[in-house]
Order: sequence, then C-alpha cells, then structure tokens
Amino acid sequence: MTPTTATREPVDAPAKDGTPRQILTAIGPQNLSLLGALVVVVAIFSWLNSGYFTWSNMQVIGEAATVAGLLAVVQTVVIICGAMDISVGSQTGIASVISAMAFMSTGHNPLLGMAAAVGVGIVAGILNGLIIVYGRVNPVIATLAGLAAYKGVAQLISGGRAQGFVLGDNLFIFISRGTIAGVPVQVWILLLVALGVHVMLKYTDIGRNIYAIGGNDTAARLAGININKYLVAVYALAGIVAALAGIVLTARTGSGQPTSGSEGLELQSITAAALGGCALKGGKGGVGGTLLAVLLLGALNNGLNVVGVNTFWQNVAQGALLVIAVVIQQRRSGERAVGLPT
Repeated sequence: MTPTTATREPVDAPAKDGTPRQILTAIGPQNLSLLGALVVVVAIFSWLNSGYFTWSNMQVIGEAATVAGLLAVVQTVVIICGAMDISVGSQTGIASVISAMAFMSTGHNPLLGMAAAVGVGIVAGILNGLIIVYGRVNPVIATLAGLAAYKGVAQLISGGRAQGFVLGDNLFIFISRGTIAGVPVQVWILLLVALGVHVMLKYTDIGRNIYAIGGNDTAARLAGININKYLVAVYALAGIVAALAGIVLTARTGSGQPTSGSEGLELQSITAAALGGCALKGGKGGVGGTLLAVLLLGALNNGLNVVGVNTFWQNVAQGALLVIAVVIQQRRSGERAVGLPT
C-alpha cells in the first residue's frame, strides 16, 4: 500500500498581490471612490473661488459637518444592525433644548445641563428600541413616529423658541470656539466618537455580533445572540450620540434649538452612511467610509455656499447622492431591479 503525500506550498512563498494591490484592498474601492470625489469637489471649488482651499475654510467645513457627522457615525451602527433611525434629528433638537433649559435652571451648571440632555437621549433611544422589539413595529415606521413625536415635544417644552443663553459659560464657549492643536474642539468630539465606535465594531464581540445580526438575523439568533437586547442597546447608543450632537448644536448657536439646525439631519446621516458603503439591508459598512462621506458632503455644501449657489440646491444634491449610492449598492450586489424581468 503506497502512502499518500500531501502537497504544501512553501512557507516563504511570496504573496500573489503586490504592495499597491494590498494597499488598495486595505483602503477599499468604496473609500477610494469617495477620496477621488472629494479631490474633484475641492479642485472645482478651489478653481471657482481662491478662498475655498484655505485652513480657515477647512475649519469651517469641519465645524459645520460635526453635528451631521456624529449622527452619521451612529446611524452607521444602526444600519449595520439591519435597522434605521429616522428620529435622530428630532432627538438632537430635544437634547439641545433640554441642555439649555437645564443649564439655566440649575444655576448655570453646564455639566448638569449636558447630563440632562444625555439622559433624555437615552430615554428616547430606549423607547425607540422597545417599540420596535416588543411592539413588533418596523424600524422605519417606529422612528418616523419618533421623528414627529420628539420634534413635537421639543416644540411644546420650548414654546417653539430658542431657549436660554449658554455662551456666558466657559465650557460651552470652549466647545463652540475652542481649538486643540489648531483643530476645532467640535471636530475632536466627532473624531473621538468615531474612533470609539470604530473600535467597538471592528475589535469587540459586540461589534461582531452587530454585523452578524444585520447580515443574517436568523443565523445570529441560532448562534445564541440576544437580538432584542442588541437592538435596544443600539438605539440607546443612537440616543446618546444624538444628545451629544444636541449639546454641540447648543454650544454652536448659544441656545437650545427645538428645530433650527436639526431639521434634515436624519437625511444627511442616512446619505453619509449609504455613501460610505453601508448596505441598507444591514451587515456591511464602517465608520471610515462614513467619515469620508461626511467630509464630502460638507465640502460640497460649503462650496455651494462659497460660490453663491442657492442653499436649497444642497438638499437636491443630498437626495441625488443618496439615490446614486443606493443604485451603486444594487449594481454591486447583483440584485434584480424591482419590476424588471429576470
């Protein structure tokens, strides 16, 4: 009887892919596309206006994108989990109002005002999760209801007007106008939140379970993952980050804003997440792509303002980019288009 021998590749066999291909794989084609689009946008607006590509204007772009960026980062987590949160803009508004009102009513204590805002965000997020899990309501419908409800509550408790004035306080002033190493504090807040979420998604069991739930909830359930618990926790996280966005909004505007500055943020967050590579069906996406998409949207909006284009065109551009992102996803997935024959 002749023994069989197994063939093995040499241990020191060189990788088939060269360094450029490895770098391309590490960055990802989606992110490279966003980087290319960003370079084109910056080049066009720099050519149209010499003051566009300056450090001071880059700071303006970063500050303007912070609130939407915070919501886009946490929207990424929600979408990866196979859900969606359309109420994040309204949660930002109610958190902004609460932070200013609590600040005024506690003898101008900024920490208590911020803590109150975060507490409201947690309650709103958990409520969304409980309605979805135990009410068996579709996440889009549940958070669409939250969009209207939280906006209404913010308007009721504020009378529909801006509340308080916080820019007599050093902490709020620091958030609004401070810089660290030449970078605005608001941008640092976004980067720290994004880093924390990235680490959670990529390097913890919690993150791996979130990807598993969004990728195949049936398999995740059979693997012993408590999907209901994760959904409630993810929406609670969305509420916390929305509250942070509300605090930044309060610092930026100097008062609690029930609607001004928070309307349309849900569209911006979903657009950025989709552009950044999140599959709207869940299970795919990352914070890096989302941040690039936030920067692209911020650069585009700022450029339109710099060259004097009507600001209403920003909404048109965001809607068009969202459609483009979804079309690209459909093409890459190879799914049949709705209504067309196989």
